[in-house]
Amino acid sequence: MIFDCHTHLFLPGQTSGPFRAAVKRSWGEHMDIIATEAQHEANIRPFDGAIVLAFDAPATGIAVPNQTVAEYVATAPGRLFGFASVDPNRPNAARLLEEAIKEYGLQGLKLGPIYQNFYPTDQQHFELYAKAAELNLPILWHQGTSFVPEGYLDASRPANLDPIARAFPQLKMIIAHMGHPWVDECISVVRKNVNMYMDLSALGSRPWQFYNALVSAMEYGVTHKILFGSDFPFFTTQGMIDATRNINHLVEGTNLPRIPEHIIEDIIHRNTPDILGLT
Repeated sequence: MIFDCHTHLFLPGQTSGPFRAAVKRSWGEHMDIIATEAQHEANIRPFDGAIVLAFDAPATGIAVPNQTVAEYVATAPGRLFGFASVDPNRPNAARLLEEAIKEYGLQGLKLGPIYQNFYPTDQQHFELYAKAAELNLPILWHQGTSFVPEGYLDASRPANLDPIARAFPQLKMIIAHMGHPWVDECISVVRKNVNMYMDLSALGSRPWQFYNALVSAMEYGVTHKILFGSDFPFFTTQGMIDATRNINHLVEGTNLPRIPEHIIEDIIHRNTPDILGLT
């Protein structure tokens, strides 16, 4: 199977303010981040399925509603799986999460401190994590850097998730983008906590960082905890497959270590729905 664990919808009007401005600063005034249902379906059509992420991040101008994601994934049950998002700063965030899961049938939670501007270790947010654990929901974290100036960079290091993993050892959590640029820190957190994983989404755009991330994961013996993902629309699913399969081209003719083909193919073909308990 080839399953993409990290994809987005961004319909017109769902990004604004700081995020939209940062996109234009980074890629030019012509750039808008748009990913419609039809574009998403075309991207994932050749493959076995995907997780689709809602995102409730008013601090930085992202509003991808739970309902939008739920309606889209309902068009392909058993193939598309929607993750809810609730801004942890909202009053009664745990109740809002439970309502989203029960009303819309979503199957996970998406959080991103650098977009939602919260500190993961703040005890006021542990009720939200406890609710995710109670509902048996995996949490996918954007626990790494971003191009949005308003985001909380100091809240976004992978090590901030270790206290949560220790408080809720049965809670499955995924660190997106291998926690870039803190890849080795991400590997350290994932290695020590049984139910923590990481995805390699979007790392294909930084091949040297990507290569070193895979070498570190190999040396620490945790390549089996890497989930395949793209971060569509920032990267396509096929593009991420190609980048992963081509990773050793960087070191041809050198004495630098190669990533064995069986590790590359194991990552690409990882059965993420089974690992995360998605149905």
